[in-house]
Amino acid sequence: MSDSVERVRASLIAAGHPDTITMFPEGTRTAQDAANAVGCTVAQIAKSIVLRADEQVVLVIASGANRVDTGKIAASLGRSVKPADGRWVRDVTGFAIGGVSPVGHQPAPRIFIDADLMALDPVWAAAGTPRHVFRTSAAELVRMTNGTVADVREG
Repeated sequence: MSDSVERVRASLIAAGHPDTITMFPEGTRTAQDAANAVGCTVAQIAKSIVLRADEQVVLVIASGANRVDTGKIAASLGRSVKPADGRWVRDVTGFAIGGVSPVGHQPAPRIFIDADLMALDPVWAAAGTPRHVFRTSAAELVRMTNGTVADVREG
């Protein structure tokens, strides 16, 4: 098992969440890939979008059906944000793109959770690699991450 998956597992258990991590050999790199593997709608995939506000990590957990409006995130933070490149994501989160989990970060990033996820149950989130996801609820994501529920959807 990868160190990244074990870090997510330890975070789930420490938060009092069951270990619901599942591995899908066909991959869960994109929201569509994950939905196909899990057998749910794309909207139920809680995708992780890493943004950069200078050196601060900003993690947006968005419904797989939505595009993130970085302008809304910048307005909430009161400063500009930009998409993070893959190397920076790996360096600061310890996760590769396609496997960035909402939990297991040290230190914890600033987290925004798509308000659209709150109407969906269950949701599935990355669990450390582009082949692992865990089943949860949006309410549990908020509880475990202390994320801010916000309108992050483009349009």
